[in-house]
Amino acid sequence: MMISRRDFVGAMVAIGTLSFADRLAFANPFGLPLGLQLYSVREQMAEDLDGTLAAVNKAGYTEVEAAALPKLSATEIRVALDRARLRCVSAHHPFADLQARFDKIVAYDKQLGVRFIICSSPGRRNPVAPGTGGHAPLTIDDWHFNADQFNAMGERMAAQNIRFGYHNHIPEFAETDGKLPYMELMRLTDPKKVTFELDCGWAVVAGMNPVDLMKNHPHRISMLHVKDFKLPSTPLTDPHDAKVTELGLGSIDYHPIFAEASRSQHIEHAFVEQEAYDMAWQQALQLDADYLRKFRS
Repeated sequence: MMISRRDFVGAMVAIGTLSFADRLAFANPFGLPLGLQLYSVREQMAEDLDGTLAAVNKAGYTEVEAAALPKLSATEIRVALDRARLRCVSAHHPFADLQARFDKIVAYDKQLGVRFIICSSPGRRNPVAPGTGGHAPLTIDDWHFNADQFNAMGERMAAQNIRFGYHNHIPEFAETDGKLPYMELMRLTDPKKVTFELDCGWAVVAGMNPVDLMKNHPHRISMLHVKDFKLPSTPLTDPHDAKVTELGLGSIDYHPIFAEASRSQHIEHAFVEQEAYDMAWQQALQLDADYLRKFRS
């Protein structure tokens, strides 16, 4: 559902009359619009797309990152997003899908209005058959293969005026053949072709400090995922056992993270990702949004 030029100009004028404090009331701690990764409401979207997106907007989010969307046409999804007054600025896809359906994915996501397409999981140089060790850790050669593929994908996407990026989980920070895959990806990818979306929560679970990552690589990280975990006082035997919770209810101290993000001047978007809930989902999304809006350094 497209708005007219007159309505658009009117909306911009209305926003322009808001005070700086009023505008910040709708923003996260470093002045960006409140964003939500739609994987957070994957089950809800499958049952009621319009109702779910309306609830996302009601909670205060204005930007979204696409993932796990219902099996609908790009036009249908775009209409639903426009109806809910949500701007889709980024989309997630696993490596295997990007490799198999690159052109179709780019065409679909462009209809949604995205500026970024993010690879949400890595691939292997030599894919393994199902049931024959597909969950075995990637080798450093696999990570080097990913870097090469990311450069190629990034170049192709740039021709479509879309930026390509990579989103981390835990394996990127597991030492492999004496090296950290995440650092290898940064070393081997071209900054003009590949950016990074730092998932602060998973980085902390993996034993990394998001502040150091942003500080040491200020021009490589352009987006953040913001999530919280309840972490024990002793290191987890398996990081995947970390229990996700709502923002402010877990163990992650976002004060230094947000302070560094504010200083960096390179963070363009930040998305809450609530992978599971300790309460009703609408309440959780509202709590997360309020946490960011009311956050004080």
